[in-house]
Amino acid sequence: MSTANRRLLIIVNLGTPDAPTPEAVHKFLLEFLSDPSVIDLPGWLWQPILRRLVLRRRPRRVAKLYRSIWTAGGSPLEVGTRKIAAGIEEIAGDRFDVAWAYRYGDRSLHRTFSERVGTDTEAVVLPLYAHRTSSTTGSVFLEADRVALALGVPANVRKVTLPADDPGFIDALADRCRVAWAEAGVEPEHLLLSYHGIPTRYDRRERKQYSADCLATTDALLRALDWDPGRATHCYQSKFGPEPWLKPTTAELFAELPRRGVRSLAVIAPGFLTDGLETIQEIGVRGRELFEEAGGDTFIRVDAPEDHPALLAALVRTAFPNS
Repeated sequence: MSTANRRLLIIVNLGTPDAPTPEAVHKFLLEFLSDPSVIDLPGWLWQPILRRLVLRRRPRRVAKLYRSIWTAGGSPLEVGTRKIAAGIEEIAGDRFDVAWAYRYGDRSLHRTFSERVGTDTEAVVLPLYAHRTSSTTGSVFLEADRVALALGVPANVRKVTLPADDPGFIDALADRCRVAWAEAGVEPEHLLLSYHGIPTRYDRRERKQYSADCLATTDALLRALDWDPGRATHCYQSKFGPEPWLKPTTAELFAELPRRGVRSLAVIAPGFLTDGLETIQEIGVRGRELFEEAGGDTFIRVDAPEDHPALLAALVRTAFPNS
């Protein structure tokens, strides 16, 4: 397709290994954990730790987890990303084109820009994150700028983020909650809103932009559900490394809540627009085990919004607000 006089929306997700194998996971983690926006330690210090310690055993363990959630269509994250792209294409019609890319992996921003962005293309880069921080939205935008400059199209690229309290985003999350409870046949006693954690040092450095965005989503979602805040807990998951991360910790709450008398629990992870290892395995499998081992009875994992119509409309509105 000619790129002349066309608008192009590029949605960008984190990425995924190409296969649930140690080799593919090793390749993915090496790229991901070598990004200074993710791990900001000096390379001379971090790279030996990464290559000689982290990547010696972790790929085998992580590959096993990926195998447990892999689908006929591939990685759940890729399946979800494709769903979002296909849903946006239906909305777009002939008004703009749609592409999807990963920050890490073979379907890179460089590949996508090379294939789809020409000198007469108006490209909009939209990360599939609603909560701004250097290790997610920041890294995507830095890479987009680098690639655009290298390819000679820096003036053609506009960068936008989905607001943390966007009404469509919140409506999609709330609807996923209601559907999950209807399918379970019970409204839970307590709701956990679990976000991907970051080091507290990063959050302080960024003037608490990330934690404020996460809290904005929590507040908006609880209002949309008409949910008593006393029956909900805002928390953070997926800690990596020894330094302090944002708290409270989701894994600790799985064990703690039954001791407080909570027997039925729902968990939603609003930071993940597509399901993947962190939601299906870390929350849905390991989280359920921790909760039940501590005495809990009913555990409900709420699906990611993915191609929910309200989210799709919100993404289009964010990219092209005047259309």
